[in-house]
Amino acid sequence: MKTSTHELTKLNFEQLSAFRYQMRRFERFSEQAAQGAGITPLQYLLLLHIKGYPGREWATIGELAERLQAQHHGVVALVSRCEVLQLVVRKVSDKDRRQVEVHLLDAGEQILVRLAEMHRTELRTLEGTFTIPQIEK
Repeated sequence: MKTSTHELTKLNFEQLSAFRYQMRRFERFSEQAAQGAGITPLQYLLLLHIKGYPGREWATIGELAERLQAQHHGVVALVSRCEVLQLVVRKVSDKDRRQVEVHLLDAGEQILVRLAEMHRTELRTLEGTFTIPQIEK
């Protein structure tokens, strides 16, 4: 293991701890909100990443795997479970028949909008406390 040329101070550890605490607090809120809406936290993230994909209203399995930091086959299974719940639908791309697009359905959009609003409200309560620690190199 490589040793650092600059030792971390007590303040550095306190900043890292506070940052991780705030991240976990928000994550726990998100988990509970999703479960309260009748879906899993991972299903919420899938819906969010489909709607939030830059420049369009759909995403591929590979793009979703990257956004979720998950294995391709795991995302395929997640999309299948969301299809059963009628939250999303897969469509073969008009431009490239080898590519499969994942689109939100109305039920998925409705759940996502409700949860996103709750998340935005929660993020406002964290304003000023959720800061990136300044660790010197």
